[in-house]
Amino acid sequence: MPSEEEILGGEVQRIGAKTAESSRIVHHDSRGEIVRRVSVKGYREAFSEVMKLLAGESGASPDIFAHRLVQGGTEFPSNSIIRDDDFEALELIKGLAPIHNPPVVEIIEECKRGYPGIPQAVVLDTAFHSTIPSYAYTYPIPSDIAGQLGIRKYGFHGISHQYVTRAASDYLHIPLQELNAVSCHLGSGGASICAVVGGKSVDNTMGFSPLQGLVMSTRCGDLDPALILKLIAYSGGNYSKVNDLLNKKSGVLGMSSISSDIRDVISRATKTDDERSQMTLDVYLWRIRKYMGAYLTVVGHADAIVFTDTIGESVPYVREAVCRNLEFFGVKLDEWKNKKVSQFPTDIAAKDSRVRIIVVKTNEELAIAKNSYELFVSQERDSSGSEEGESLDEQVDCINS
Repeated sequence: MPSEEEILGGEVQRIGAKTAESSRIVHHDSRGEIVRRVSVKGYREAFSEVMKLLAGESGASPDIFAHRLVQGGTEFPSNSIIRDDDFEALELIKGLAPIHNPPVVEIIEECKRGYPGIPQAVVLDTAFHSTIPSYAYTYPIPSDIAGQLGIRKYGFHGISHQYVTRAASDYLHIPLQELNAVSCHLGSGGASICAVVGGKSVDNTMGFSPLQGLVMSTRCGDLDPALILKLIAYSGGNYSKVNDLLNKKSGVLGMSSISSDIRDVISRATKTDDERSQMTLDVYLWRIRKYMGAYLTVVGHADAIVFTDTIGESVPYVREAVCRNLEFFGVKLDEWKNKKVSQFPTDIAAKDSRVRIIVVKTNEELAIAKNSYELFVSQERDSSGSEEGESLDEQVDCINS
């Protein structure tokens, strides 16, 4: 940074929730993509394996660890450098996003333990959704209780939705402030859809927590609130048990019982007569299509539908099923283009489609790196004096532009 030169990139896949295949590290450098099958039981082990890879690469020693924080609550309302006295606060926010926050806190603690001299930053996943209007973020419960408990829609996957919205704007040569789109972040874990008007988020399928909205790998998505009350009663009032059920044992995993990854379910449903897999796939796609129709209505005259993240980028079957029979919205998919996606971004809409259908490879890492670099430079500026600070300001201007 700030040249955005990538030295190494990748991810540890298939850790945490049950999947049909073993864990692996998929990473790439100037030589291309490499897949290493590793046996890791949790996030600390995964982090350790990543650091082993970095140790073997010249110039890959980190200056800062940057973490995507899904929900910071009142303890972490904005992007920030983590201070020593923040670690108690980190413990308080684990429950705000039960799937994401605990492993993030776990890795932050591991970074402090193993690399105490390297600063750490958290980048908030909710920032892009700060433009959601009050009528869209307000839940119809007593306002005094909502205010006291901070209950409102926050929206999530904002780092990704913001990145791909800007990428679509550039690709279509439409000024960001004029772009109307529906952004579909369909991951192998979490998933959400965002309605974008004038380049800004106006609604997101996730809500007070990441539990609301689409059917996800282990999250249930939308439920009748009475059903939650019934589950609490069924569990003898055990809130933790119900929370674990809805966040970690429901969704694709709960319905299929074979995997939390929809790709495994698609494979089984299309190759066998397994009724449970087919029903899981039908429910998963129905929820996406339902929100797609709703958000195309919210957006009005849509310029584009954007597909991103693991499923959105790599599974033509899902893109085709979601866009099927949407011609009355001006959406028409080119089936051949959809099956032949080989570079990003790319337009898979038919020539006569009024709404373009763009597949964009999300880059949350780059967005997080930009934000973290700005925090890092600001901290260095504050501690170094005015003469050096002018140079650092120029670097921040470069990042912001």
